[in-house]
Amino acid sequence: MAKIELIMPKMGESVAEATIIKWVKNIGDTIELDETVVEIATDKVDSEIPSITKGTLIQQLYQENDIVKVGSVIAIIENGLEAKSENSHAKMKQNEAPEEYQPLKIHTDTVKKEKTSLIVEQKINKFYSPLVKNIAKKENISINELDKIVGTGHKQRVTKKDLIKYIEKKETSILQQQLNTEKDSHTRENNHVHANKDDVEIIEMDRMRKIISKHMTFSKSTSAHVTSFVEADMTSIVQWRNKMKDKFLLREGEKITYTPIILEAVIKAIIDFPMINISVENEHIIKHKNIHLGMATALPNGNLIVPVIKNAQEKNLLGLTKSVNDLANRARKNKLEPDEITNGTFTVTNVGSFGSVMGTPIINQPQVAILALGKIQKKPSVLETRFGDVIAIRSKMFLSLSYDHRVVDGALGGQFLKRITDYLEEFDTNREL
Repeated sequence: MAKIELIMPKMGESVAEATIIKWVKNIGDTIELDETVVEIATDKVDSEIPSITKGTLIQQLYQENDIVKVGSVIAIIENGLEAKSENSHAKMKQNEAPEEYQPLKIHTDTVKKEKTSLIVEQKINKFYSPLVKNIAKKENISINELDKIVGTGHKQRVTKKDLIKYIEKKETSILQQQLNTEKDSHTRENNHVHANKDDVEIIEMDRMRKIISKHMTFSKSTSAHVTSFVEADMTSIVQWRNKMKDKFLLREGEKITYTPIILEAVIKAIIDFPMINISVENEHIIKHKNIHLGMATALPNGNLIVPVIKNAQEKNLLGLTKSVNDLANRARKNKLEPDEITNGTFTVTNVGSFGSVMGTPIINQPQVAILALGKIQKKPSVLETRFGDVIAIRSKMFLSLSYDHRVVDGALGGQFLKRITDYLEEFDTNREL
């Protein structure tokens, strides 16, 4: 019988460890391929680890509530295949992990040490996963308050779902109190408004909308917003894309949009004006060496998320196209990893996709600038020729740059925005993709 190792997977670049929350399968249980074996939690997300083979669980190398390093072997599964045919598969799995499998007794000291610190913590309070603690910290919920929540998880553990439900109930209660107070204070003046309750519908914000609300309000209260506008002639780019899109779709199996073309111009302009690629920390300016480009993406439920193209300056137009399509598709399916929506240094949002000709975007903190793309539309324009001025139909687009006037002056903001326009209007229509 071949023995296959189940390894703690990598959950993102900044995630080095995870907590075993619940063993879904016990020793001796039969397991199907891709069936969940164990539930884990990090400080960013709860997740499940599926089986990489069909067989029987014969060993659990960690217990519930143990903290495990990424790449460590957490369980052994025995299947019915010959060991010889499976050895190569097992070795491949080992090679993917930072450390090789050791018998359980080798981990005894580490496990004891982690369990000891955990027991001390549990004597005072219940056990809470890193994700639950992280959410509680952000929502200013104390440990004493957490202890009062009745959990629905294993051994009455408070899960992410329990905590969010508690927060929403708490916020609804506070909102209702505020509404009641406001209602009492305005009853005499607004009896005609409150008399007919059928005229209104009160809709509770979902969690993401509340986060967006707080983030946008914080940004407006933090940065001194200024917005500059410019109009770019996109005719050459429109003609080039019309020429290339069918060929690209046939070759790559996906569409090429205007977004990666514009992002390429933005990256070039940031390289020319690196003081746009900064953030502010108290009275210090943090200058970023790499360009991590955020692209605001609308979700099917109407909310907004900003996946980030890391090290965007290293990608050519084809690479940017692949990244844009991949991140946008996975964002709409809620398949993004935690590291893919953090650490952006500059953001681009496309208001033109909804028909708007221009917008005044709010800066995505802690960045200092954000670019909005308007709708590309045909317009009569005056062109200078060697025979004199003529009026022609051109494809035009407004670009609007909101920037933080604490650190970006009008000269820098205007020059940067003009440089993007120059790169767009000088686009080489003979290039291949």
